[in-house]
This record gives sequence, C-alpha cells and structure tokens, in this order.
Amino acid sequence: MARLVMKFGGTSVADIDRIRNVAHHVKREVDAGHEVAVVVSAMAGKTNELVAWCRAASPMHDAREYDAVVAAGEQVTSGLLAITLEGMGIDARSWQGWQLPILTSDAHASARILDINGAELIKRFKERKQVAVISGFQGIHKDTGRITTLGRGGSDTSAVAIAAAIQADRCDIYTDVDGVYTTDPRVVPRARRMDKIAFEEMLEFASLGAKVLQVRSVELGMVHKVKIFVRSSFDKPEDIDPHGTPPGTLICDEEDIVEQQVVTGIAFSKDEAQISVRHVPDRPGIAAAIFGPLAEASINVDMIVQNVSADNATTDLTFTVPASDYQRSLDVLGKSKSAIGFDRIDGATDVAKVSVIGIGMRSHAGVAADAFKALAGRNINIRAITTSEIKFSVLIDAAYTELAVRTLHSLYGLDK
Repeated sequence: MARLVMKFGGTSVADIDRIRNVAHHVKREVDAGHEVAVVVSAMAGKTNELVAWCRAASPMHDAREYDAVVAAGEQVTSGLLAITLEGMGIDARSWQGWQLPILTSDAHASARILDINGAELIKRFKERKQVAVISGFQGIHKDTGRITTLGRGGSDTSAVAIAAAIQADRCDIYTDVDGVYTTDPRVVPRARRMDKIAFEEMLEFASLGAKVLQVRSVELGMVHKVKIFVRSSFDKPEDIDPHGTPPGTLICDEEDIVEQQVVTGIAFSKDEAQISVRHVPDRPGIAAAIFGPLAEASINVDMIVQNVSADNATTDLTFTVPASDYQRSLDVLGKSKSAIGFDRIDGATDVAKVSVIGIGMRSHAGVAADAFKALAGRNINIRAITTSEIKFSVLIDAAYTELAVRTLHSLYGLDK
C-alpha cells in the first residue's frame, strides 16, 4: 500500500466525460489499497474565461478580487470530481485551498506556498480511507484571510507541496503527454521518452522552454525529496496495473538513476528577444546602471555578453529578455539613457535559445565544443552563449531553430 497524490490538468478534466475518466483512474488506485489525494486544475479554457471577465469588468482590477474570481475554476472541478467518485461508491470530499489550509504569501496572482497542514487528510486516510479532492492553484493568506492564487501552472506546485505535507510516496502528474521526452517530438519525431530524469535536469528543462511542469513544482520536489511521475491521463484506466510501472517519466534524485547519459535532452524557446546597448562607458558600475532598472521593472535578463573594450573607453553589452518584455525593456533603458550614457540600442525579436542539458556534462569535456562545430557545419551562426554546470545555451536566428535542435539531438545520439 502506498500514499499517492494524483494531479490532473485542465485537458484531463475538460468535460464531464473526462472527469468520469479521471474518477476511474482514482478508483483503480483506491481499489489497489492506496491512500489517495487528488489535485485538480480548472476545466480547460475556464481560467482564461474568468480572466477575460475580470479584464472586461475593469482593466485595472484589484488583484485580491482577481484571485477570488479565478480560483473558482478549480472549485468547480473538485466538486464535480468528488460527486462523480461518490457516485461510484468511493468516500470522497472536496477541499479548497483555504480549508486545509494552504498558507501562502500575499503576492496575489503569484503567491508562494509557505505551509500546508496535512494532518486532517492523513487522519481521514487512516480512519475512513477517504479520498481528498483538492483544488489546485489556490491558497489563503493567513493574516488577511484572502484567497490567493499561485500563477499559471500553479496546480503542479500545489500537488507537489501537498505530497510533501502528507509524506506521499509519489506525486503522479497526469497530463496530455505520456512523459518527458529528449526534445519536442513535433520537431524531432524520433525523440525518446525518458524513463527517469534527475531533478536538476528537469529544473533546467522547465526553465528553458519545456512546458511539461512548472518550475516551482520541480524545485519543491527537489527540496522535499518528493518523487514526481509524469504520465498520460488518456491511457485507459482498466488497462493499467496499479502495482506495475506504467509508461511515464520519473523525476527523482540523481542517485536513483543507475546509468546517466552525458546529454539528457535538448530544450528550446522562441520566446526570446536580444538587446544590444552600444558604446557604453567602460567603467565600474555600468552593468548595475543597465540591469538595475530592468530588475526594478521585474524584467528577467538571461544571456549576457560584454565585448572587450579595445580603447578602455566604451564597450557593448548584449543580453536577452522574454519577447513579451522586449518593448518594455527598451522603454526602461530609454528613460535611463542619461545615467547609462549609451550611444544607441539595437534589438531583435527573431531569435531563439537552444539548450543542451545533461548531468553527465560535469565529468565530460568537449561537449559544448562538439555542438559549436556541428552548428557551424550547418551554417548556423551563434549570437550568444551561456553555460552552467549541467547545461549550455546558444542564441541563434529563430529561422534555424528546428534545424539546430535536430542537429544537436542527432549529435548526442538521443534519437537512437
């Protein structure tokens, strides 16, 4: 017998038929003797509809009231799933974030989980074998008593945090794909589903463009040692052995992976913009003058390249920001021109970031050099490079994204 958290996203609960399918997945685990908590998202499209209503009511709406509205989507799903489970003869109860409670910060629309009280859930597991159906994405700020939400993809974070709070053996993330692949199968049809991936690698995948899991959920899993299993909700419940290992990807500690490849996978993101600040004074403090105002505007800067100053007088600084923040970044820098002292700003939005990820790179030299040679062989120009211990990223023209991904995927033998 195990204690499981099962999380189902919006496409998995998109209508009553799919909610009934989810209920059969839950029943399978209950019948196998497992203790089960379920975390659900809003039905597909409902959160977007609720957000649109808020904007229609007032473009400058109060974030506290926004949270009160958008949290309603998960409340509906949890109630419907509990009703469906009860109709199958399973003791189930729905829980909202404030009922557990899930305590969060007061950063409305992007709150962070501070604490979860799982005592009542554990008590009901032991006394009644009751299934808890919990609304994801939401919590409560203790001091104000106001409902908060965790940001897009927050139900993943809710699920992993609840798994940690109730000491679950595993957190199963049911989604519309059957695991984590070496790269996007739509770009490389021969991409392979990985049986296991280390937390650190998944953290890089999530932050570099892979949409399978929210970054914060992976962080929580790594900190609290919660094993996360990504699997498909569209597999037929009756075809799955609850005591076996179904298709999917286990996200776990590096020590749990016996054979580690040098390169695990290739991630890419087209949501990038490049900004070059030309002829800035080459003196201490100039980087702070550029990046300080951007940080104050909550603009995330990624790749940074500074040219060597030939005359010890001026230099160029090139960096990337999310494409959605491109114009705002130009506006912020424009207002700071007198403090920075630059000559002009050049920019481009037709760029993409391609990243090579793998824990094995820690102990293998020449991995990046092989990639640069292979890209050069395809006449793909590299605009910028950034590295960490287990990954490196290159900025290239967006038109060459798919060619670059396919080239690197083959180079490291990931399609074999």
